[in-house]
Amino acid sequence: MEKKKQFLCGVVEGFYGRPWSMDQRKVLFQWMQHWGLNTYLYGPKDDLKHRLLWREVYSPEEEAQLRTLIAEAQSRGLRFVYALSPGQDIVFSSACDLTLLKRKLRQVSDLGCQAFAILFDDIDHSMCQADSEAFSSFAHAQVNVTNEIYRFLGEPPVFLFCPTEYCGSLCSPSVSKSPYLQTVGEDLLPDITVIWTGSKVISRKLSVDCLAEVESVLQRPPLIWDNLHANDYDSRRLFLGPFKGREPQLRNQLRGLLLNPNCEFEANFIPLHTLGSWYRSGKEERKDEECEYCPDRALSAALHDWMEELNQPLQAGRQSTRGDQRSSAPTSRCKTPERSDCPSTFRGGSGVAKLPVFPLNSSSPPSSPTKAKEEREGRDGEKKRSNQPGQPNHQPPGSRPGAPSGGSRGQKAQGRGICGGKGLLSESQVRLLVGLHYLPHEHGPSAQKLLQDLTWLKSNCHLVSANTKKTPPQKVDEWRGRASRFLSLCEDIAQLHCSVVGGANRAVLYDLYPYVWDLRNTALVAKAFICWLDGRVLSDSSTLGSWRNCFHWCGKTTGADLLGVESEPWAFKGGVSGEVQMLLPIGSSSELFSHPPPLFPTSRLYNIRPYHSKDKVELYRMVRQLHLRTQGGQESTIAHPDIIGDRCLGPCLALCPEYSFILEDELGVCGCVLGILDVRSFAKRCQASWMPAMRDKYPPKGSNAHPSTQDLIQLMEEDQGEYPDSLLYHFPSQLRLDALPELVDISVSRTLLTALLTALKANGSQGVFCEVQPTDRQRLEFLTKLGFLEILRGEARSREGVVLGRLL
Repeated sequence: MEKKKQFLCGVVEGFYGRPWSMDQRKVLFQWMQHWGLNTYLYGPKDDLKHRLLWREVYSPEEEAQLRTLIAEAQSRGLRFVYALSPGQDIVFSSACDLTLLKRKLRQVSDLGCQAFAILFDDIDHSMCQADSEAFSSFAHAQVNVTNEIYRFLGEPPVFLFCPTEYCGSLCSPSVSKSPYLQTVGEDLLPDITVIWTGSKVISRKLSVDCLAEVESVLQRPPLIWDNLHANDYDSRRLFLGPFKGREPQLRNQLRGLLLNPNCEFEANFIPLHTLGSWYRSGKEERKDEECEYCPDRALSAALHDWMEELNQPLQAGRQSTRGDQRSSAPTSRCKTPERSDCPSTFRGGSGVAKLPVFPLNSSSPPSSPTKAKEEREGRDGEKKRSNQPGQPNHQPPGSRPGAPSGGSRGQKAQGRGICGGKGLLSESQVRLLVGLHYLPHEHGPSAQKLLQDLTWLKSNCHLVSANTKKTPPQKVDEWRGRASRFLSLCEDIAQLHCSVVGGANRAVLYDLYPYVWDLRNTALVAKAFICWLDGRVLSDSSTLGSWRNCFHWCGKTTGADLLGVESEPWAFKGGVSGEVQMLLPIGSSSELFSHPPPLFPTSRLYNIRPYHSKDKVELYRMVRQLHLRTQGGQESTIAHPDIIGDRCLGPCLALCPEYSFILEDELGVCGCVLGILDVRSFAKRCQASWMPAMRDKYPPKGSNAHPSTQDLIQLMEEDQGEYPDSLLYHFPSQLRLDALPELVDISVSRTLLTALLTALKANGSQGVFCEVQPTDRQRLEFLTKLGFLEILRGEARSREGVVLGRLL
């Protein structure tokens, strides 16, 4: 009897998505034993034999693994609860279905399991005709089957029932007046425990009053299925914050509390560590301050222990290869739709997929002989570039914050080194990581600072606009000082990404990488945009753009404002990345920010910033290299080394440098994107000033002029031809993207392009295009590979180039 009344505290594996591996569960059991937790509930939604194919028994191989897992849990003093979800298609009045349900649970019982759960969550309330004739209500049907199963299993000491109305927001018309819950409370056998998630599916807090109301209706204390750290409803969010919002005194009104955590196993160290602290504090009889649960103190203790875990090498079998993408479409409790292509979590378990073996500090590991050859060529190219002379790398007087000057790729950026090898994550970096991925209803300190500064800088950018009237110097200094702090935090995020990839623990890397990578890319765009605002954004007096009007498309509402206390977290998706995104001019274009991470993580440290005049030499060298590789123009470029740069980049750099962005890594410049805000006015300026300067720079010298040079000069003339009004009406702006072929991480190119689109939109552009000649297939493939530019054909000039366009 004493054992029956034990407070159940532990973990429920009940998320939608790929179930944890058997080895991960064994590590989980070690954690739980060490932290004083006592219960594990097995119920992954995407195990077919748990939910969709619940009628099927386990194969002998699956039986063996399940028996081993049950024994492993019991050997560590844990209660193993096996859950089954038959509610999607069970016919409650069918004797056959009831027999199959008993057969399945008897099979698990024979494997040593002594605790069970029947789950009827996330299903339709309607009944088939046979059930409607046999039962007076949906609740009566569920209760009847549950009671019979409970008796069949011998009335085990732990038997859980999850109702269809499992939280306050799902009860109709309310918790106290719900006919469904009233039937459950009255007719469900008294020793069966009812599962509850709180006032919401994901409850910010659990209050004594709300739980007292539920206990009164159910006529028993509920068990909390806590979704505080569940992240399967949003593919861009991860929750590393402490267990919070549940006072230990709530235990007096609960049968237990099980945490349904992140899908990513390695992300759950802090949530489960702090849950253990919460549970142990409630058991202490002493009431001194040291025994009271404090989330911040529990977080510090968990961080201390996690630091040791993070800097340990990967343990064999700790992590299986990730092969599925979680959907971001919410459905109900854990909010991702069912997938029918997932095998049982026990099937083929002896052959746990191994991690790919490759050096993670390289740009991209080879996966085939061809890839290996490309990789060698890329490294050779890097060595060649690193040996090239460059310009001094110093900050010019009066330069804007975060806008370093140019230099060759052989000169590593100041204060930054190549992120490689198996480095150690520092405590400040781990705190930054946790603060950026905190809790569903609350951002950590670093995330709050990031969003507050970005909001303020956006709201006050008129202080540093290109055409503003005189602004008091102290106001300008205030804006630039705050911008400097914001840029520093963005650089810390980039360095964090680098350190995670270069860290010793590969298991943690694979689970956290998509999230730190996503935030790194968003921070790169935000950092470049803040750098660009200073002296480049147009104020309200401009006829081309109005920053005041931009607040419509920047998004007035942050995620925190949109959510409020009563909203579920999936009302606004994306977390910190999503909120930063919505503060940018093109934040509503989610496809610019949401794309899969590269298959192989790279620890290369990238930076995107506005162009500075010192970058011209390196940019010219880069496009000359590209031209030599693709067009074979070696003779003309030796005679006239600037002619390729003058044709491809010169007009933009000379006439509208404010719409040029640089991509650089530790070796220097590796890409650029150049923009033109208004093509019509730009063409007029080219004819008035740029082309005369080119004719002077490359005068015809009779027979001494090289034919290739003459051809290129003629092409410069043709480049200034007129585009049709039908194109410019929708796409008044133009861009050109160049990057070295060794840049294998396409996501960085997309991020670079997004930075330019942000600037163009901020100054009033409604659309942008990029023209590529049909003969330049390599360039066309490169741009098309970015995946988010709509391809428009037939809109170009007589030579029928291909135009890639995008409305902003």
